[in-house]
Amino acid sequence: MTPQFRNPILPGTHPDPSICRVGDDYWLVHSSFEFFPGIPIFHSRDLVHWRQLGHVLTRPSQLDLRGSPASLGIFAPTLRHIGGRFHVIATNVHLRRNFIVSAEHAEGPWSDPLWLDWPGIDPSLFQDEDGRVFISGNGGFLGDEPVGIYQAELDLTTGSLLSPRKRVWAGTGGHAPEGPHLYRRGGWYVLLIAEGGTEYGHMVTVARSRQVDGPFEACPHNPILSHRSSGSPLQATGHADLVQTPAGDWWAVLLGIRPAPLPFAPSRQHLGRETLLAPVDWGDDGWPRIGREGRVHETMDAPKLAAAPVNAAPTRTHFDGPALPHEFQHLREPRHASLNTRPGWLTLQGATDTLDTPAGTPAFVGRRQQHFDCHAATCLDFDPADHGDEAGLTVYKSAAFHYDLVLARRDGQRVIRLRRRVASLCQVDAEQAVPDGPLVLGIEADATHYRFFFQPPNAEPTSLGRGECALLATEVAGGFTGVYLGLTASGSSPAHFQWLDYHPLSL
Repeated sequence: MTPQFRNPILPGTHPDPSICRVGDDYWLVHSSFEFFPGIPIFHSRDLVHWRQLGHVLTRPSQLDLRGSPASLGIFAPTLRHIGGRFHVIATNVHLRRNFIVSAEHAEGPWSDPLWLDWPGIDPSLFQDEDGRVFISGNGGFLGDEPVGIYQAELDLTTGSLLSPRKRVWAGTGGHAPEGPHLYRRGGWYVLLIAEGGTEYGHMVTVARSRQVDGPFEACPHNPILSHRSSGSPLQATGHADLVQTPAGDWWAVLLGIRPAPLPFAPSRQHLGRETLLAPVDWGDDGWPRIGREGRVHETMDAPKLAAAPVNAAPTRTHFDGPALPHEFQHLREPRHASLNTRPGWLTLQGATDTLDTPAGTPAFVGRRQQHFDCHAATCLDFDPADHGDEAGLTVYKSAAFHYDLVLARRDGQRVIRLRRRVASLCQVDAEQAVPDGPLVLGIEADATHYRFFFQPPNAEPTSLGRGECALLATEVAGGFTGVYLGLTASGSSPAHFQWLDYHPLSL
């Protein structure tokens, strides 16, 4: 029986994947937007099973997100191994600047940014056979030049351009030509890009040239990948990067979304853009084809990939280590969290900024929601001293779209409160008095709803209400990220979290 794998290979919000191989090892990075640390990096031996090693941007000197609005921050990194070092090139969109960081080992430590005099977004690196390095990216992002893909030769040490910035391809006419990656194969320079916007019209197109700087001719069967106007459960496929295995086979990593399976309802997706994998076939004409006839499927054959499974993440995270596990991130800055204040617990010191504060820095530690059907819970010890003190669990899409299950105090009594924030509307759906002492707060999710509960020690869970997943969907809330499940606090009182559970209820 032919071995198979399931897409997505990295569920939850892991968009704009970029991949490279060194020997038998594969490395993968993604966009991280307003979350800190930035640019998660993963390792695999078989392209299917991935383990997160950490993040590329782990220090404030590398990653300035202060004041970055939702879904800005770090866009579309490209990962390449050049001259014995790993290099990541990316855009800090809030600062409107592109940069390169490098490291001897993918695990880091990574250098401080080398800032580039290079406009646009989605920068990429390519090393030619003669050792020269080229940068490419998109133009027209700010409307100050014609849209298309631009290129120049780059001094990787200084960041200086060694040739003029030149538009080498305008794309096929689709909206927002971006995400370029350049490869060399069979005497051709192959330019792979995304078009159509990172929405339901997303697609991958390709052109080639005998010269590194063109002229590039478009593939006659573009797009080589698109799920637009299809009934596939995977949609908005695009923004691909290619890699060749040691055996000589080619594969593509790309992003796609899974709209919630709701019959007779408009498409809604809240998990975010996820990472998919598909084989690449180079036809007799020398043009690449991704997947099966330009489509990627949830289940695909992997006959030539050696299985190398990794250990599954634990369902319960105890906060008893020296650092947070790699899957956890903060909003913009990590300054409100501590693992030392109360050993064995994560302490969030309430901040002035709340989850409602646009571009703020609330006390927040969260992880991606990766499954429609899942369970999340935490044990919280929190004594709200003032009226404005709150702490608990949040289902977070952005400052304007989130559900909060929090402990607070009203009229001297500690209460648990379920609140929803949807754009300019904010309401408390339920509130109930609870005793002092630790309390378990939890969420159970399916494709349509979040259900919220609380549980005093040695007592049965009590349901407090539910909220629609569709209100946090990108089609409603906008933005480029998916939902995070997080721990949060605001006000003057510290909140202590002993553990966080996360596990899927179905696969």
